[in-house]
Amino acid sequence: MVCLLWVWSGRWGMLVVETIGRIRREHFVKGKTIKQIARDLKLSRNTVRKVLRSGETAFAYEREVQPRPKLGRWRADLDALLAANAAKTGRERLTLIRIFEELRGRGYEGGYDAVRRYARRWRKEHKTATTDAYVPLSFAPGEAYQFDWSHEVVLLSGVTVTVKVAHVRLCHSRMLFVRAYPRETQEMVFDAHDRAFAFFKGACARGIYDNMKTAVETVFVGKDRLYNRRFLQMCGHYLVDPVACTPASGWEKGQVENQVGLVRERFFTPRLRFKSYEELNAWLLDRCIAYAKAHRHPDFADRTVWEVFEAERPKLVPYAGRFDGFHALPASVSKTCLVRFDNNKYSVRACAVGGPVEIHAYADRIVIRQEGQIVAEHRRTFGRGETIYDPWHYVPVLARKPGALRNGAPFKDWVLPGAMERVRRKLAGAADGNRQMVNILAAVLTDGLPAVEAACAAALADGVHSADVILNVLARRRDPGPPITILTPDALRLQHTPIADCARYDRLKRA
Repeated sequence: MVCLLWVWSGRWGMLVVETIGRIRREHFVKGKTIKQIARDLKLSRNTVRKVLRSGETAFAYEREVQPRPKLGRWRADLDALLAANAAKTGRERLTLIRIFEELRGRGYEGGYDAVRRYARRWRKEHKTATTDAYVPLSFAPGEAYQFDWSHEVVLLSGVTVTVKVAHVRLCHSRMLFVRAYPRETQEMVFDAHDRAFAFFKGACARGIYDNMKTAVETVFVGKDRLYNRRFLQMCGHYLVDPVACTPASGWEKGQVENQVGLVRERFFTPRLRFKSYEELNAWLLDRCIAYAKAHRHPDFADRTVWEVFEAERPKLVPYAGRFDGFHALPASVSKTCLVRFDNNKYSVRACAVGGPVEIHAYADRIVIRQEGQIVAEHRRTFGRGETIYDPWHYVPVLARKPGALRNGAPFKDWVLPGAMERVRRKLAGAADGNRQMVNILAAVLTDGLPAVEAACAAALADGVHSADVILNVLARRRDPGPPITILTPDALRLQHTPIADCARYDRLKRA
């Protein structure tokens, strides 16, 4: 039962909606007079008269004047604090209790409740017509997608890790794509777009982003932006027109903002446990598909998100193939054939020492080039202080320093192919075993690993393991051998075979 207070002629009275309804029925249905109703219900005539005249079915009382004896002289200070606080961004805005503490610091001796009631009235008076109001958006099939990042906590190989999750959302079908990365860098942005568009089998005509530094270098007035050159190259490859939101206006890409919360609640709670990023991302892709097939589309109640997505696919811009999405930066090579990148070191070929190189960082690997030629390629690691060697990069150096084969850091735990490893163990006891093994390894650079492995296997089959024998086997296999005898076709055979007569030269000499 709802109880409502009403003031009649300066006196307090209490009227419930049931009483108001009875007054109206007694008068308009049964035809009773005001005097009869007042006597039967034990109400004043003025109360009955005003209920009937107003035509209302419920009344509410709100105090018009709220006495605030202690807050009175602090109203100007409180108005200034509330106005300054309202002008701040949501992240910097103070809570009301903090404003109350600030006012107490200036000498206010009243309670928090008076400040709270005053602040509520102040916000109501200063609220604009558009506060917290939004216009619903509608997108045509293939028109736009939205992109954003979120940070989630998972367990990878038993270690608690904060992963960066890329979110892509098709605005029409609401189809979602989610993938986790160890970084939020530009090469990860490229990889996330490529994998999303490959999954969707196409892209949209327009991409909606916030002003992330990997895409936007400068924010101008309005919608004008200076985009990153590599980011524009990616958009040009996929035929996407990028659009950046207004700063601190997340509602302009509200679909993907809502997706972040949905994925965090449904996918990452409780905390996930996986051995690697590959397992985690495969599971996330399966969950995206399962969610789309199980949930109805908000605008098409008779179809699921997956069904609307399947209908949208033909409207997408056809997938243009993988974009060469790397982040390039210059570097120098140390005398130990190492290049530093992302708090780790990677080896390069010995011929690159002494010259500048360019690192092309991808999401899962790095490629190092010098004057357009690839001098190293490694699987990317995301730890700190790690050194990643490729022992073959140091083989030319071993020609001058064969002793390094025994204790060199790049050659520790180096697993060679089976036959070469057996030759290496047999040569370990020889006086010049290291030099012989270096000669065999150097042959890989010219003849290739399969040929050297086959030569080692042939030498071992004959019961020898000397480097001279193995190199001799390689040399014989490089020799093309005698030419093949070509048989003359019958059509080209001579009908009169010439006779060899050396006496003809003697006759010419006498002549």
